[in-house]
Amino acid sequence: MVLWLSLYLALAANWPLWKELARIGGAPSIYLPQIALMALLTVCGTVALLALVAWSRWMKPLWFAVVIVAAVAQHFMLSYHAVMDPSMLANAMQTDVHEARDLMGWGLLSHVLLVAALPAWALWRVRVAPMGLLSQAWRNALLLVAAVALAAGGALAMNRQLAPLMRNNVHLRYMMNPLASLYSAGAVALKPLFRHSRKLIPVSGGTALGASYAAQARPPLFVLVVGETARADHFGLNGYARNTTPELAARKVLSWRDVHSCGTNTLASVPCMFSPLGKAAFEARKDDYENLMDVLQAAGLAVFWLDNQPGGCKGVCDRIPHAFAFDQLAPEVKSALCDGDECLDDAMLRGLDERLAALPAERRAKGVVLVMHQMGSHGPAYYKRSSPDAKRFVPECKTNALAECSHAELVNGFDNSIAYTDRFLGKTIDWLEAQSGRYDPALLYLSDHGESLGEYGLFLHGVPYSFAPEVQKHIPMVMWFGPRMRERAGLSPACMEAGLDAPLTHDNLYHTVLGVMDVRTPSYKAGLDALASCRGPAPSASLAPSPSGRG
Repeated sequence: MVLWLSLYLALAANWPLWKELARIGGAPSIYLPQIALMALLTVCGTVALLALVAWSRWMKPLWFAVVIVAAVAQHFMLSYHAVMDPSMLANAMQTDVHEARDLMGWGLLSHVLLVAALPAWALWRVRVAPMGLLSQAWRNALLLVAAVALAAGGALAMNRQLAPLMRNNVHLRYMMNPLASLYSAGAVALKPLFRHSRKLIPVSGGTALGASYAAQARPPLFVLVVGETARADHFGLNGYARNTTPELAARKVLSWRDVHSCGTNTLASVPCMFSPLGKAAFEARKDDYENLMDVLQAAGLAVFWLDNQPGGCKGVCDRIPHAFAFDQLAPEVKSALCDGDECLDDAMLRGLDERLAALPAERRAKGVVLVMHQMGSHGPAYYKRSSPDAKRFVPECKTNALAECSHAELVNGFDNSIAYTDRFLGKTIDWLEAQSGRYDPALLYLSDHGESLGEYGLFLHGVPYSFAPEVQKHIPMVMWFGPRMRERAGLSPACMEAGLDAPLTHDNLYHTVLGVMDVRTPSYKAGLDALASCRGPAPSASLAPSPSGRG
């Protein structure tokens, strides 16, 4: 049964791997030997895995569970061209029922039935004769040793072909099914047991408000919108053929055109973009560090995180006031904007004045930083990310089974979600302008990562960063300043306009926000402040009342 199941899974559950090897190899004379070698390694690895659990009456349920895992993994690899690396599995384990629901469907069920029906029948029919412990142990050990020896021999014999193939195509190791899924899930589940207890390293020591707060007529109100799954090349502001961003264009925002993310999924990007460490140091860290929100709170400002992602803030908001958008919404608002606990982003604008009023008055008197974490363009159900009156591009894909839609329908659904984000940001700017009598307002929008819409056969996101396509890393970044906030920060409009093609990353967020908010702290680096070169001395007039206007 171990040998039969291993051969069956290699044949029935590894089509993404065989297709990828054929794509990489080009000619049959190149890829057929590679497929044969990878098939040998996959079969031997699966034999070794199944032999390890061939011990008791529970072996058949365990083997069937492996078949189900293989079937589910192949469905997602075929449908979305995902790879089963630890980062993808960690992100999947943090997906809640609402996000997971969008990935389920008849396509998944039919694929699982297609792959699992035959082994389910075979496992049900076969009778496994009971053996003594010693007899079972030596048989299993012999099978395990034989599988390992055969795999090692094959790899050694074809090392000349295997070494460059695996070195230049790291993702192939995460397409060996079911080995990759089980390895990655185990790595994520067991990692906490083998790492040292993380300490929280403070970075907010010595933090203080700058000179602009000494005689301010109004406190600053800074809104940071964390976008979800938005692509820079689908923003009309950045030259996209479709005008997906008319509301932002009408408000004369600044749009940077060469910005890249820290990761290709929310779990990787959001904690990284708020960290003072930068991408390289963040990924190599052995302890946890305070983040941007901790520093702003330590400075004495009122901070608040409002989440419209069921998956939450990934730990960034744990030590500051925070809430979900669907909390405290009136029933009629929920019925109009929400499907269960999943809401359109406009829900974050409902009751916003009351949420801010609940923050400590002494902190609000100094300044407010509000973070709004969008649902944005989260796939694969792009059609759910825009309201009916915002659907300008039709027909759009109306299913989460993306393979059932044409490329044009898929792009239409995604572009409608971008247009909805544009309208949401426009409304947020209008709300900020309405606060100008009490605050000096500004807004920064920055997406967490991009998205694949079929380019190179890839869909969604989450491909390991080192070989992820540009569209999963190239993200939009937009800023808007009320005139008094711009003057308060001493920013030159002409200088900012001239720098919109400067290359930026998530590493710049931490330092740019601290610079705009005039928060002095030892972890601030002017070289990573995207606006530092455009900042001059703030004129004294900036602290006096002036007419409201767009900037």
